[in-house]
Amino acid sequence: MPDLLIELFSEEIPARMQARAAEDLKKRMTDGLVEAGLTYASAGAFHTPRRLTLTIEELLAASPATREERKGPRVDAPEKALEGFLRSTGLTKDQLEARDDKKGQVWFAVIERKGRPAAEIIAEVLEDVIRNFPWPKSMRWGAGSLRWVRPLHRILCILTDEAGAEVVPMEIDGIAAGDKTEGHRFMGSGPFSVTSFEDYTAKLKQNFVILDAQERADAIWSDATNQAFAQGLELVEDRGLLAEVAGLVEWPVVLVGAIDETFLDLPPEVLTTSMKEHQKFFSVRNPKTGRVEKFVTVANVETSDNGATILAGNQKVLFARLSDAKFFWENDLRVATTEKMLPWLNALDNVTFHAKLGSQGERVQRIAALARELAPVVGADPDLAKQAAKVCKADLSSEMVYEFPELQGLMGRYYAEAAGLPPEVAAACAEHYSPLGPSDEVPAAPVSVAVALADKVDTLTGFWAIEEKPTGSKDPYALRRAALGVVRLVLENNLRLSLSAHLRTAADIVGARDVEDHKAFADIGDLLSFFHDRLKVFLRDKGIRHDVIDACIAMLGNDDLTLLVKRAEALSDVLKTDDGENLIQGFKRANNILTQAEEKDGVSYELDPDPKFAESDEERALFAALDEAGGAISPAIEAEDFAAAMAAMARLRGPIDAFFEAVQVNSDNDIIRRNRLCLLHKIRTICGGVADLTKLEG
Repeated sequence: MPDLLIELFSEEIPARMQARAAEDLKKRMTDGLVEAGLTYASAGAFHTPRRLTLTIEELLAASPATREERKGPRVDAPEKALEGFLRSTGLTKDQLEARDDKKGQVWFAVIERKGRPAAEIIAEVLEDVIRNFPWPKSMRWGAGSLRWVRPLHRILCILTDEAGAEVVPMEIDGIAAGDKTEGHRFMGSGPFSVTSFEDYTAKLKQNFVILDAQERADAIWSDATNQAFAQGLELVEDRGLLAEVAGLVEWPVVLVGAIDETFLDLPPEVLTTSMKEHQKFFSVRNPKTGRVEKFVTVANVETSDNGATILAGNQKVLFARLSDAKFFWENDLRVATTEKMLPWLNALDNVTFHAKLGSQGERVQRIAALARELAPVVGADPDLAKQAAKVCKADLSSEMVYEFPELQGLMGRYYAEAAGLPPEVAAACAEHYSPLGPSDEVPAAPVSVAVALADKVDTLTGFWAIEEKPTGSKDPYALRRAALGVVRLVLENNLRLSLSAHLRTAADIVGARDVEDHKAFADIGDLLSFFHDRLKVFLRDKGIRHDVIDACIAMLGNDDLTLLVKRAEALSDVLKTDDGENLIQGFKRANNILTQAEEKDGVSYELDPDPKFAESDEERALFAALDEAGGAISPAIEAEDFAAAMAAMARLRGPIDAFFEAVQVNSDNDIIRRNRLCLLHKIRTICGGVADLTKLEG
């Protein structure tokens, strides 16, 4: 079985597109080959700035011959039906066979396909893949019709087996496939031929190209951290930047440069962001002071002066970039200390948040009012919470955040500190956006929590009010993220609050603006369901089944998320035990019998059952067990000790099983039957006080 090697060699591919493109090449080629009958053992995709590479091992040398029988229309069917069948089979009428069938004679097509050599199939599939490649952006060049992300120069396509390597014959827009590639643009020795994937990777490395992107990234990280450590410094980790830089070079050369002392007093986030966004530099920090003092740049070439000229050029450009950042910083500090950022706060009145929800200034007033309401619930000082909310968006008016939007919040902390505001207020400016994702840290300081909750709840109620809800995969205002943020803020701070009440408060505050269609505020239940959906996603990752959560959501108090999760965790734990799992089956049996009887009889069996009508020990034992469970469950629920309540419920498993083994509920004696149905109702009531077990699957 031969191995296949493909390389598509072009001008530089944007770093952000490389990994996806390599996977697209792999998927489209392997899908096409398999569909044509060529199976394989394994496949691997690689990428550098100038090449996409695919290696496929143990590919079939030819597709197998196939024979397919396909049943068609009846012989006397209309001509149009026959024409459609012939089109689908690729045959003519004289090639069909008439065979007897249950309903008369029917046309049958026997389609035989001969096997084809792998090279022929590969050429067809590869041409289709190249011509229809899903680049986010592509271009044409020269007089040809081919589109590619950047001009395509070479196609390497060879099949290798024990006899050697053979070029797959194909040509696209004048580019003929061959066995040649080339190495580094500047340090390589020119085009060279390869005979296998192993030969290919070895010769690339000899020509200063590391094919594997992860190997390039590891080399950059290792060399940069070692150089920083040797100078008593540490590299600031940035995995996203590392992946991007690994996509910019084929032969990484790590260089460490110094930042001019003029800029060392800038906030480290400003230095880091400016260097990353404009220069793709890594920051190097002094662990003793926390200051960013140096930078790492990754060159794509080795030079005779060990990178001195490259560093000098980079430092010159960096000086200009950081001069701008220093100018922004100093200007912003002057504004921040003017009446506690008042010019910025006034400027927010002229910034539209949303056409139907007003300006950022109006939004800040809503957040401040809501933060004051939430403050006692989260243990924060109401005045501090309101003050923090009023300035939490002030840095949006700053020059620094205008230049680097990703610094919003962080710069707010620095400016609040410069303005002499309380430390809790400054911290809230930085933390109120969090958590931004499932792994983002959750604020714990009470003032920060109050403002973060107010910010997210205002966003959700506002967009709910104007009917801008997420639909399918579309969520332009990141409302799912905001709801998940509220869920995490509540749960990870163990907050006890009525979410519905605060949603109504927020809706009333937004409604004071005369938002169009104020009726939209009436359905807080719909928004609460949206929170429950986010809660299911959050708890699913923690191993709690969605039906368990549904069983708990069905209970009163489901807008207290902490209480809801406590109940769900206890139910989940009890269902992992034999008693718990089997109890659910007993409960469902009781509930089904009772439901059917109530529907048939047209009555509800809600009266207290009388133990004097019990006819067996098992029936009397169930009466006693239910009395004991009811006496234990109710106070446990009151005390919010759901583990104890669930354990008491699980102890009913034995008596319920024994009851159904020994007793026939639908007795011929109407009084006994009625009493037993009331006993089943008691099972439903007692178990239903813990959770709505009818929601459980299985």
